[in-house]
Amino acid sequence: MIDEEQNPWTSVKQDIKYDNPWIRITEHQTVNADGGDGIYGVVHYKNIAIGIIPLDEEYNTWLVGQYRFPLEAYSWEICEGGGLHSDNVLESAKRELKEELGIIAGEWIELMQMHLSNSVSDEKGIVFIAKGLHFQQPEPEEGEVLQIKKVPIGEAYDMVMQGKLTDSLTVAGILKTKLLIDQGEI
Repeated sequence: MIDEEQNPWTSVKQDIKYDNPWIRITEHQTVNADGGDGIYGVVHYKNIAIGIIPLDEEYNTWLVGQYRFPLEAYSWEICEGGGLHSDNVLESAKRELKEELGIIAGEWIELMQMHLSNSVSDEKGIVFIAKGLHFQQPEPEEGEVLQIKKVPIGEAYDMVMQGKLTDSLTVAGILKTKLLIDQGEI
């Protein structure tokens, strides 16, 4: 039986290959579990990824559309942003919801925590459901060009199932939210 608490990898040498305010990429010279030499690149994220699914009384939500540079494609997603590991995650979520959608919520539910690409990064994501919604003008950050679309959660679920929504926080968050609604837990 494998000891799940024991790390089978030994990092012999680390070399930071890239560093900016958002990510750091480190190359590790390693010895693997079989004793062989290897190399492992790790992307360290300096922020926690935060996703928010606002829900009104009729189970409508809002999606945010924007062009994603790494994908070279347009993407529809739940409201998302980031917060420093040292910041209060809920306060960061509240800030993002107000910035992107102009929504202030009276009730917050932590829906899930997840690792977004754990084979190459340590990025952690947290998804919230926001309820008790009050609306203002959005205040997007400089450089953000966003579209906003109000959709029933069932339609967002269908978009996930049809492959129209592909962002990991969005897919996981919408699927779990729909399941909890169907079970009468939200």
